[in-house]
Amino acid sequence: MANKKKQFDQEFKQNAVNYCLTHPELSRKECAKNLGIGDSTLYRWKQEAKANNNQATFKGSGNLTEAELENRRLKRELKDTQDALEILKKAISILGE
Repeated sequence: MANKKKQFDQEFKQNAVNYCLTHPELSRKECAKNLGIGDSTLYRWKQEAKANNNQATFKGSGNLTEAELENRRLKRELKDTQDALEILKKAISILGE
């Protein structure tokens, strides 16, 4: 069974960083366990936030602009169209024989 990587949106990441900052009595490992994420993941998010004055500017699936979403959609559509064209070309060559 394939192990799927969890994806978190920017709001969750920012809330996770804020949770750690507002609970200094907890270790990073305890914070991560309470949030249901890995310790190294939380460490990385905290480092990224620290570099930006505790404001998360995380890259990833939760931070796509409308233009980026449209670009992804169009790329998928183009790939589907190209695949369909290849199938049609093969069908024509088979039927033409």
